[in-house]
Amino acid sequence: MHSSPYDLLVIGGGINGAGIARDAAGRGLSVLLAEQDDLAAATSQWSTKLIHGGLRYLEYYEFRLVAESLAEREVLLATAPHLVEPLAFVLPHEPHLRPAWMIRTGLFLYDHIGGRRTLPKSFGVDLAGSRWSAGLKPRFRKGFVYADARVDDARLVVANALDIAAHGGEVRTRTRVTGARRDGGLWRVALRTADGAASEIVARAIVNAAGPWVKHVLDSVRPEQPGEGSVRHVKGSHIVVPRVHAEAHAYILQNADKRIVFVIPFESDYSLIGTTDVPVDDYEHPEISADEVDYLIKLANAYLDRPLTTSDVVWTYSGVRPLYDDGSSDPSAITRDYVLKLDALPGAPGPERAPVLSLFGGKITTYRKLAEHALAELAPYLPAMKPAWTQAAPLPGGDLPGRDRNAWFAELCRRYPQLPAPLLRAIGTRHGTRAIAVLGDAKTPADLGRDFGAHLTAREVDYLVAEEWARTADDVLWRRTKCGLPMSPAQRDAVAGYMAGRA
Repeated sequence: MHSSPYDLLVIGGGINGAGIARDAAGRGLSVLLAEQDDLAAATSQWSTKLIHGGLRYLEYYEFRLVAESLAEREVLLATAPHLVEPLAFVLPHEPHLRPAWMIRTGLFLYDHIGGRRTLPKSFGVDLAGSRWSAGLKPRFRKGFVYADARVDDARLVVANALDIAAHGGEVRTRTRVTGARRDGGLWRVALRTADGAASEIVARAIVNAAGPWVKHVLDSVRPEQPGEGSVRHVKGSHIVVPRVHAEAHAYILQNADKRIVFVIPFESDYSLIGTTDVPVDDYEHPEISADEVDYLIKLANAYLDRPLTTSDVVWTYSGVRPLYDDGSSDPSAITRDYVLKLDALPGAPGPERAPVLSLFGGKITTYRKLAEHALAELAPYLPAMKPAWTQAAPLPGGDLPGRDRNAWFAELCRRYPQLPAPLLRAIGTRHGTRAIAVLGDAKTPADLGRDFGAHLTAREVDYLVAEEWARTADDVLWRRTKCGLPMSPAQRDAVAGYMAGRA
């Protein structure tokens, strides 16, 4: 047990909580991250899996958010090249929805705000007969191409958690905060693990990064001030279907309701289609509705040459975005920007004021900058905090030579000539340079233990349990990897049985 007060308790193991805890640990603070479930078990694993500026946010005049997002896209391409990769997007032109001049203006801004650019600028394209029209109806003649990036969202959270531990912080999954009270300028916080073990810790400051539960946590730690700060729960759902075209680019599709939907190559053999925007009250166990499935299929079929049906859907997922309530009646217009709410004991900012900082909104692209802003808010209360450091620091596994994942795959093939190249590519993508720690001294496939299928072996499962806080089959199959998607039910059951046998 930690014998002295932690400088910072972070509640919530999603991307924002993990990012803040990583930054704080690297600044020399003693940090504890407490997550009631698994890392990235809620909103952070159910994103559209993009690192992007948010082209459509320009229509809502969110220029600061777009500029910051584009700048952070550059940072993540450099610091997590194993998890973040460039992706071209094609926008087929529908003149009755948005005129060409409006799209060109938006893309010009997108190309020029946010600072240094490593990705190519946008351009117009004649779709007829070109590779950019793959899978589209032939009626689409003109389009626009621009660049953004995609990410393995849950693994990005895990990478941040690994860096928390590397800098001396603690990560406790399956640990719920059951109560917190101020006592003499500090926080006394009650914790309970999934198996019922109770404990108490003391912290100088708290960050409430509980995502959809942010308001619940804030009200529970400040029962004398309920109701301050409001959150809008908006569900976003996605469907996954067999790959709709063989090219490497994605599509951004416009709908008559002014919303947009992405069609993104996903896990080699599939296409990811989403997302929706549906206000919800139940955020504990979000599921896609039949209306959402129909909405996504109908919009996709307005553009795709080969019609989709509900029988094509091989997987769905839904997440709830905890957006700050800015009063907008349109769920799509609610700001995706983040809002920080600070509460502390009366008096001049300084130690012994027991601050709690709550986070509303935000998007995965801007998590690192959000962390810097959050710690800037807490700096007067934590005077031992060192300067910001994460902008140029690679995430664990992200120190690829030349930031070139293909060169790294080639190096893995050289080091492990008897291991299958697809397996090395899968492990190299998930772990980057840490793939060496996963593979160890393996010479042949037999050295990796049981092959569960989908390039997942017993050795990697053992590594995920030992080093990455994985405890259940879902942790492994859907968050640490996406191997559950192509696997058969029998293969998934085999992973679950193997993990149960390790317990």
